[in-house]
Amino acid sequence: MPETSIQFSQSSLTVLNICLAIIMFGVALDIRWAHFTQLVDQKKAIATGLFAQVILLPALTILLISVLPISTGMALGLLLVACCPGGNVSNFFTQLAQGHVALSVTLTAFSSLSAFFITPLSFFLWGSVLPSLSSEIKSFEIDLLSLLISMVAILLIPLVVGMSVAAHLPRFAQKIAQPVRIASMFMLVGFIIAAVLNNQSAFVEHLGNVFWIVLLHNGLALTAAYYFSKALKNTEDINRTVAIETGIQNSGLALILIFTFFNGNTAMAVVAAWWGVWHLISGLTFASIMRNRKVVIQST
Repeated sequence: MPETSIQFSQSSLTVLNICLAIIMFGVALDIRWAHFTQLVDQKKAIATGLFAQVILLPALTILLISVLPISTGMALGLLLVACCPGGNVSNFFTQLAQGHVALSVTLTAFSSLSAFFITPLSFFLWGSVLPSLSSEIKSFEIDLLSLLISMVAILLIPLVVGMSVAAHLPRFAQKIAQPVRIASMFMLVGFIIAAVLNNQSAFVEHLGNVFWIVLLHNGLALTAAYYFSKALKNTEDINRTVAIETGIQNSGLALILIFTFFNGNTAMAVVAAWWGVWHLISGLTFASIMRNRKVVIQST
Protein backbone atom coordinates (compact mmCIF):
# COMPACT_ATOMS: atom_id res chain seq x y z
CA MET A 1 0.00 0.00 0.00
CA PRO A 2 1.57 3.34 -1.07
CA GLU A 3 2.31 5.94 1.56
CA THR A 4 -0.04 8.95 1.55
CA SER A 5 1.17 12.55 1.42
CA ILE A 6 0.18 15.63 3.36
CA GLN A 7 -1.16 18.56 1.35
CA PHE A 8 1.29 21.38 1.82
CA SER A 9 1.58 24.68 -0.10
CA GLN A 10 4.86 26.22 -1.22
CA SER A 11 4.12 29.32 0.86
CA SER A 12 3.72 27.16 3.98
CA LEU A 13 7.04 25.48 3.26
CA THR A 14 8.68 28.89 2.94
CA VAL A 15 7.25 29.88 6.32
CA LEU A 16 8.61 26.68 7.88
CA ASN A 17 12.06 27.31 6.40
CA ILE A 18 12.07 30.86 7.76
CA CYS A 19 10.89 29.58 11.14
CA LEU A 20 13.74 27.09 11.42
CA ALA A 21 16.27 29.67 10.23
CA ILE A 22 15.10 32.00 13.02
CA ILE A 23 15.32 29.15 15.54
CA MET A 24 18.91 28.41 14.49
CA PHE A 25 19.76 32.13 14.59
CA GLY A 26 18.39 32.22 18.15
CA VAL A 27 20.45 29.18 19.13
CA ALA A 28 23.60 30.82 17.73
CA LEU A 29 23.12 33.95 19.83
CA ASP A 30 24.21 31.90 22.85
CA ILE A 31 27.16 30.26 21.08
CA ARG A 32 30.65 31.74 21.24
CA TRP A 33 33.70 30.50 19.37
CA ALA A 34 35.21 29.86 22.80
CA HIS A 35 32.67 27.07 23.30
CA PHE A 36 34.65 24.98 20.85
CA THR A 37 37.81 25.21 22.95
CA GLN A 38 36.69 25.83 26.54
CA LEU A 39 36.32 22.12 27.33
CA VAL A 40 39.59 20.91 25.83
CA ASP A 41 40.38 19.26 29.16
CA GLN A 42 37.11 17.30 29.02
CA LYS A 43 37.54 15.48 25.73
CA LYS A 44 35.93 12.36 27.16
CA ALA A 45 32.69 14.19 27.99
CA ILE A 46 32.48 15.76 24.52
CA ALA A 47 33.30 12.46 22.81
CA THR A 48 30.62 10.70 24.87
CA GLY A 49 27.98 13.27 23.92
CA LEU A 50 28.83 13.32 20.23
CA PHE A 51 29.00 9.52 20.03
CA ALA A 52 25.61 9.20 21.73
CA GLN A 53 24.02 11.61 19.25
CA VAL A 54 25.72 10.62 16.01
CA ILE A 55 26.20 6.86 16.50
CA LEU A 56 24.24 5.49 19.46
CA LEU A 57 20.83 7.02 18.69
CA PRO A 58 20.76 6.10 14.96
CA ALA A 59 22.02 2.59 15.78
CA LEU A 60 19.30 2.10 18.40
CA THR A 61 16.78 3.44 15.89
CA ILE A 62 17.81 0.86 13.31
CA LEU A 63 17.48 -1.85 15.98
CA LEU A 64 14.03 -0.57 16.95
CA ILE A 65 12.90 -0.45 13.31
CA SER A 66 14.14 -4.02 12.82
CA VAL A 67 12.09 -5.50 15.66
CA LEU A 68 8.88 -3.46 15.49
CA PRO A 69 6.10 -4.08 12.95
CA ILE A 70 5.93 -0.53 11.59
CA SER A 71 5.48 0.94 8.12
CA THR A 72 8.43 2.06 6.03
CA GLY A 73 7.25 5.67 6.31
CA MET A 74 7.27 5.54 10.10
CA ALA A 75 10.68 3.88 10.06
CA LEU A 76 12.11 6.61 7.82
CA GLY A 77 10.58 9.28 10.05
CA LEU A 78 12.20 7.82 13.16
CA LEU A 79 15.57 7.52 11.43
CA LEU A 80 15.44 11.06 10.05
CA VAL A 81 14.66 12.53 13.47
CA ALA A 82 17.48 10.45 15.01
CA CYS A 83 19.95 11.86 12.47
CA CYS A 84 18.99 15.50 13.12
CA PRO A 85 21.02 17.71 15.49
CA GLY A 86 19.96 18.40 19.06
CA GLY A 87 16.93 20.60 19.74
CA ASN A 88 17.22 24.23 20.79
CA VAL A 89 15.68 23.68 24.26
CA SER A 90 18.31 21.17 25.38
CA ASN A 91 20.35 23.86 27.13
CA PHE A 92 17.34 24.94 29.20
CA PHE A 93 16.52 21.36 30.18
CA THR A 94 20.16 20.74 31.09
CA GLN A 95 20.16 23.74 33.39
CA LEU A 96 16.89 22.60 34.96
CA ALA A 97 18.31 19.10 35.49
CA GLN A 98 21.44 20.54 37.16
CA GLY A 99 23.53 19.12 34.34
CA HIS A 100 26.73 20.42 32.78
CA VAL A 101 25.47 23.55 30.98
CA ALA A 102 28.81 24.40 29.35
CA LEU A 103 28.96 20.88 27.91
CA SER A 104 25.37 21.18 26.68
CA VAL A 105 26.10 24.44 24.87
CA THR A 106 29.29 22.99 23.39
CA LEU A 107 27.50 19.87 22.11
CA THR A 108 24.71 22.04 20.68
CA ALA A 109 27.33 24.16 18.92
CA PHE A 110 29.13 21.16 17.44
CA SER A 111 26.00 19.30 16.33
CA SER A 112 24.29 22.40 14.92
CA LEU A 113 27.26 23.63 12.91
CA SER A 114 28.02 20.17 11.49
CA ALA A 115 24.39 19.18 10.85
CA PHE A 116 24.31 20.53 7.28
CA PHE A 117 26.73 17.71 6.42
CA ILE A 118 26.30 15.11 9.16
CA THR A 119 22.47 14.84 9.03
CA PRO A 120 22.12 13.80 5.36
CA LEU A 121 25.28 11.68 5.49
CA SER A 122 24.10 9.85 8.62
CA PHE A 123 20.59 9.35 7.23
CA PHE A 124 21.76 7.80 3.97
CA LEU A 125 24.43 5.66 5.64
CA TRP A 126 22.14 4.25 8.31
CA GLY A 127 19.29 3.94 5.84
CA SER A 128 21.45 1.67 3.68
CA VAL A 129 21.72 -0.84 6.54
CA LEU A 130 18.19 -2.13 5.92
CA PRO A 131 17.32 -3.02 2.28
CA SER A 132 13.67 -1.99 2.71
CA LEU A 133 14.66 1.50 3.83
CA SER A 134 17.36 1.85 1.20
CA SER A 135 14.99 1.05 -1.67
CA GLU A 136 12.34 3.41 -0.29
CA ILE A 137 14.85 6.27 0.02
CA LYS A 138 15.96 5.70 -3.59
CA SER A 139 12.33 5.89 -4.75
CA PHE A 140 12.17 9.56 -3.71
CA GLU A 141 15.01 10.40 -6.14
CA ILE A 142 16.51 12.98 -3.82
CA ASP A 143 18.80 15.59 -5.39
CA LEU A 144 21.81 15.52 -3.06
CA LEU A 145 23.10 18.90 -4.21
CA SER A 146 19.73 20.54 -3.55
CA LEU A 147 19.63 18.84 -0.17
CA LEU A 148 23.07 20.17 0.77
CA ILE A 149 22.19 23.70 -0.42
CA SER A 150 18.98 23.63 1.64
CA MET A 151 20.84 22.47 4.74
CA VAL A 152 23.40 25.25 4.35
CA ALA A 153 20.67 27.86 3.87
CA ILE A 154 18.48 26.89 6.84
CA LEU A 155 21.18 25.72 9.25
CA LEU A 156 24.71 26.93 8.57
CA ILE A 157 24.06 30.49 7.39
CA PRO A 158 21.70 31.46 10.28
CA LEU A 159 24.16 29.92 12.76
CA VAL A 160 27.13 31.82 11.36
CA VAL A 161 25.13 35.07 11.28
CA GLY A 162 23.92 34.55 14.85
CA MET A 163 27.39 33.75 16.12
CA SER A 164 28.76 36.82 14.34
CA VAL A 165 26.13 39.02 15.99
CA ALA A 166 26.99 37.47 19.37
CA ALA A 167 30.70 38.08 18.80
CA HIS A 168 30.48 41.70 17.61
CA LEU A 169 27.34 42.88 19.44
CA PRO A 170 27.29 40.79 22.64
CA ARG A 171 24.96 43.08 24.62
CA PHE A 172 22.48 43.25 21.75
CA ALA A 173 22.67 39.46 21.28
CA GLN A 174 22.03 38.88 24.99
CA LYS A 175 19.04 41.23 24.88
CA ILE A 176 17.29 39.61 21.92
CA ALA A 177 18.29 35.95 22.45
CA GLN A 178 15.38 34.94 24.67
CA PRO A 179 12.65 36.84 22.74
CA VAL A 180 13.91 35.34 19.46
CA ARG A 181 13.87 31.80 20.89
CA ILE A 182 10.39 32.21 22.37
CA ALA A 183 8.97 33.75 19.20
CA SER A 184 10.49 31.07 16.95
CA MET A 185 9.22 28.29 19.22
CA PHE A 186 5.67 29.69 19.08
CA MET A 187 6.01 29.94 15.29
CA LEU A 188 7.04 26.29 15.02
CA VAL A 189 4.27 25.06 17.35
CA GLY A 190 1.76 27.20 15.46
CA PHE A 191 2.94 25.74 12.18
CA ILE A 192 2.57 22.17 13.46
CA ILE A 193 -0.96 22.92 14.73
CA ALA A 194 -1.93 24.48 11.38
CA ALA A 195 -0.52 21.48 9.48
CA VAL A 196 -2.50 19.09 11.69
CA LEU A 197 -5.74 21.06 11.29
CA ASN A 198 -5.36 21.20 7.51
CA ASN A 199 -4.69 17.46 7.29
CA GLN A 200 -6.75 16.07 10.18
CA SER A 201 -7.73 12.78 8.56
CA ALA A 202 -4.15 11.93 7.60
CA PHE A 203 -2.82 12.69 11.07
CA VAL A 204 -5.64 10.84 12.83
CA GLU A 205 -5.00 7.80 10.63
CA HIS A 206 -1.38 7.51 11.74
CA LEU A 207 -1.23 9.09 15.19
CA GLY A 208 -2.56 6.05 17.05
CA ASN A 209 0.46 3.98 16.00
CA VAL A 210 2.98 6.81 15.97
CA PHE A 211 2.05 7.95 19.51
CA TRP A 212 3.50 4.90 21.27
CA ILE A 213 6.38 4.40 18.84
CA VAL A 214 7.67 7.94 19.45
CA LEU A 215 7.29 7.52 23.23
CA LEU A 216 9.36 4.34 23.05
CA HIS A 217 11.94 5.84 20.69
CA ASN A 218 12.40 9.00 22.74
CA GLY A 219 12.47 7.11 26.04
CA LEU A 220 15.10 4.78 24.64
CA ALA A 221 17.20 7.76 23.53
CA LEU A 222 17.13 9.35 26.99
CA THR A 223 17.77 6.21 29.03
CA ALA A 224 20.31 4.58 26.71
CA ALA A 225 22.38 7.78 26.47
CA TYR A 226 22.25 8.30 30.22
CA TYR A 227 23.44 4.78 31.06
CA PHE A 228 25.96 4.78 28.21
CA SER A 229 27.59 7.84 29.74
CA LYS A 230 27.31 6.32 33.20
CA ALA A 231 29.00 3.13 32.00
CA LEU A 232 31.93 5.24 30.82
CA LYS A 233 32.24 6.57 34.40
CA ASN A 234 31.43 10.18 33.58
CA THR A 235 30.18 12.37 36.42
CA GLU A 236 26.44 12.59 37.09
CA ASP A 237 26.04 16.10 35.65
CA ILE A 238 27.63 14.89 32.41
CA ASN A 239 25.37 11.81 32.31
CA ARG A 240 22.30 14.02 32.53
CA THR A 241 23.59 16.36 29.85
CA VAL A 242 24.39 13.56 27.41
CA ALA A 243 20.93 12.08 27.93
CA ILE A 244 19.18 15.38 27.25
CA GLU A 245 21.32 16.24 24.23
CA THR A 246 20.47 12.82 22.77
CA GLY A 247 16.76 12.84 23.63
CA ILE A 248 15.99 16.37 22.44
CA GLN A 249 16.12 16.49 18.63
CA ASN A 250 15.55 19.19 16.02
CA SER A 251 12.31 17.76 14.66
CA GLY A 252 11.57 21.06 12.89
CA LEU A 253 14.48 20.32 10.55
CA ALA A 254 13.07 16.83 9.96
CA LEU A 255 9.70 18.34 8.96
CA ILE A 256 11.34 20.68 6.45
CA LEU A 257 13.26 17.80 4.87
CA ILE A 258 10.11 15.64 4.75
CA PHE A 259 8.06 18.30 2.97
CA THR A 260 10.90 19.32 0.65
CA PHE A 261 12.46 16.00 -0.32
CA PHE A 262 10.01 13.26 0.73
CA ASN A 263 6.84 14.62 -0.88
CA GLY A 264 5.22 15.33 2.48
CA ASN A 265 5.05 11.62 3.34
CA THR A 266 2.29 11.43 5.97
CA ALA A 267 3.77 8.77 8.25
CA MET A 268 7.15 10.52 8.30
CA ALA A 269 5.55 13.91 8.97
CA VAL A 270 3.39 12.62 11.82
CA VAL A 271 6.45 11.02 13.45
CA ALA A 272 8.44 14.27 13.24
CA ALA A 273 5.52 16.44 14.38
CA TRP A 274 4.72 14.25 17.39
CA TRP A 275 8.42 13.99 18.26
CA GLY A 276 8.49 17.80 18.31
CA VAL A 277 5.70 17.87 20.86
CA TRP A 278 6.63 14.84 22.94
CA HIS A 279 10.32 15.60 23.47
CA LEU A 280 9.31 18.84 25.20
CA ILE A 281 7.13 16.84 27.61
CA SER A 282 9.67 14.08 28.17
CA GLY A 283 12.58 16.52 28.44
CA LEU A 284 10.79 18.58 31.07
CA THR A 285 9.81 15.42 32.97
CA PHE A 286 13.34 13.98 32.83
CA ALA A 287 14.90 17.27 33.92
CA SER A 288 12.43 17.67 36.79
CA ILE A 289 13.11 14.15 38.07
CA MET A 290 16.85 14.61 37.85
CA ARG A 291 16.66 18.00 39.57
CA ASN A 292 15.39 16.28 42.71
CA ARG A 293 18.35 13.90 42.78
CA LYS A 294 21.63 15.06 44.29
CA VAL A 295 24.50 15.70 41.87
CA VAL A 296 27.97 14.69 43.01
CA ILE A 297 30.61 16.32 40.84
CA GLN A 298 34.03 14.78 41.18
CA SER A 299 37.02 17.06 40.90
CA THR A 300 39.34 16.34 38.01
